Amino acid sequence: MRADEDREYVDYVGVRLPRLHRTAYMLCGDAHQADDIVQATLTALYVHWRRAVAADNLDGYVHRIMVRRYLDERRRRWSRVLLGDHVPDAAEAAPGADDGFGERDALTAALRALPKGQRAVVVLRYFSDLTVEQTAEALGCSTGNVKSQCARGLATLRGAMARVAERERS
Repeated sequence: MRADEDREYVDYVGVRLPRLHRTAYMLCGDAHQADDIVQATLTALYVHWRRAVAADNLDGYVHRIMVRRYLDERRRRWSRVLLGDHVPDAAEAAPGADDGFGERDALTAALRALPKGQRAVVVLRYFSDLTVEQTAEALGCSTGNVKSQCARGLATLRGAMARVAERERS
């Protein structure tokens, strides 16, 4: 790349990096995997920067790369390997001492339980604040598909959060 294109890329990434990390984390639920996804996304973006800049919607182009990298990670068998000879014990927290983290953890777990298509739509629509059209463009599908996947995903999340609230009341 030329120096001016390189500078454009660095400026774009500098502004968007925190949002890209949040989006990747919401897709996969793991900070280290999110870093890997963002790194792979930015590498692909750098390699194809001229094509990306020519796109009508650069952010949609980048989100599409990210979702594809996330799906690629999910397909790899090694990503499911648990290293070590035993599973660590879960830390027990005192009741009522979660300071709101319990609800966040429940939401993250519910997001992880969604099918990958619904999760991608919900994350792009509500955590990345994309419109239906931008989400459809990023995922390469129709707006009707985005709407139906979003409705199903939100219904599943509402049900999961209602069960969490019911358990807390009990």
